[in-house]
Amino acid sequence: MNANLYTLFQRRFPADPKACCFEKPDGSKTSYAALDRDSGRLAGVLRATGVVPGDRVMVQVEKSVEAALLYLACLRAGAVYLPLNTAYTEREVEYFFEDAEPKLVVCAPQSRSAMAAMMKGRFDAQLHTLGGDASGSLLDALAQAPEDDRVAELEGDDLAAILYTSGTTGRSKGAMLSHDNLASNALALHEIWGWREGDVLIHALPVFHVHGLFVAIHCALLNGSPMLFLSRFDAAAVVEMIPRATVLMGVPTFYTRLLERPELNPELCAGMRLFISGSAPLLEETFTEFEQRTGQRILERYGMTEAGMITSNPLRGERVAGSVGYFLPGVCGRVADDQGQEVPRGTPGVLEITGPNVFSGYWRMPEKTAAEFRADGHFITGDIATMAEDGRIAIVGRAKDLIISGGFNVYPKEIELLIDEIEGVKESAVVGVQHPDFGEAVVVMVVTDGAKTLSETDIVGQLADRLAKFKQPKRVFFLPELPRNTMGKVQKNQLRESYGDTFR
Repeated sequence: MNANLYTLFQRRFPADPKACCFEKPDGSKTSYAALDRDSGRLAGVLRATGVVPGDRVMVQVEKSVEAALLYLACLRAGAVYLPLNTAYTEREVEYFFEDAEPKLVVCAPQSRSAMAAMMKGRFDAQLHTLGGDASGSLLDALAQAPEDDRVAELEGDDLAAILYTSGTTGRSKGAMLSHDNLASNALALHEIWGWREGDVLIHALPVFHVHGLFVAIHCALLNGSPMLFLSRFDAAAVVEMIPRATVLMGVPTFYTRLLERPELNPELCAGMRLFISGSAPLLEETFTEFEQRTGQRILERYGMTEAGMITSNPLRGERVAGSVGYFLPGVCGRVADDQGQEVPRGTPGVLEITGPNVFSGYWRMPEKTAAEFRADGHFITGDIATMAEDGRIAIVGRAKDLIISGGFNVYPKEIELLIDEIEGVKESAVVGVQHPDFGEAVVVMVVTDGAKTLSETDIVGQLADRLAKFKQPKRVFFLPELPRNTMGKVQKNQLRESYGDTFR
């Protein structure tokens, strides 16, 4: 049996091929029949550029229905989809290009010249463009492409995607996700979240990371449901869509922005079945206020690039603020000490997991991969958690100082390395502190060497074109020295405590 993820979706498409799959804000619709036809033709375009199963296709484009079709076309062609955040700078993109060696690069039309100059014919890579307004050379090729209903025959452990996640050393790691990884996670979520006939999803997430690309789209496709497809989150537009929908997936910022809308009330949300939050910690006050305003409890879940979704609060049962619920079906795990030994229930430790959703490793980083897995196969998430007697999990910290800002992962070391290159900087420390909109915000502490007078504007300005916007500091503070322990390690916990009220 063909283990290609696309065949799983195909088997679950609606009986009526004219049923809507994507609906844009202007009311235009893409049916499931059109999705199947055009993803097949687009897969043919990929093959015509020389893409064969296992080749990487690197994509940095604005969100659009056509971008989603490109992802499905990659599945059909057996290519490895490699989405990049549109906020990544040229410098960051060049690293991904050199590391992944893609056969095809797809970028926005306005980025074509810069991308072509960066590629310089390396790896015999081809270049296409795709605009958020359905423009670009890729769609020109699609318009001329013949019908093509092929779906590549694949094994379950064949790669479907590589998603880059920041590294603690400043070097990004490519998490390799197989067709089986994605299929198992999608099926588990479809089951535990009770997807049913008539469900309609509001899709307002980006499509370059796990939440929007895999969790949201996969669940809708498995259910044969329509997606109300927004190019970006807009609270006013979401409020207008809520009476027509049953499910919303979002990051905490979505919910804080919705709470600013006076229209948000129980009557507006009467037809909604499920509000889901993830990608960053949901504040207890947001959870409580949303329930008071709508009569509905947000369902918080927990996941990561390397494993998709790992836990979820129950569909039926108690949803607890500050808890991420229980392991998904098929996922097992423990809260352990530094040696991988399980700690007593209720005691903080590192969350370690196994399951069919867990990735196969980091692209071209065998040593890093080996370091992240225990001998018994458990993946070390790096997140500090507690597990209650009944198995309910709460995430209480992050072992590697990971910052999650607006749902995006930020590793301090990457930023610190760049700040330390700035003339006049002796050393720096980057921490995340609580922020009402972003969950956490990047805050920088700088110690100068006295050779040059520096300001907050100087630091932020020199990072502007070197880091994606979500990684850039929201505040910079200058200190005479950084707090350290007896071993000389910077005590970031003290910094987080000292500056924790910065945005309150």
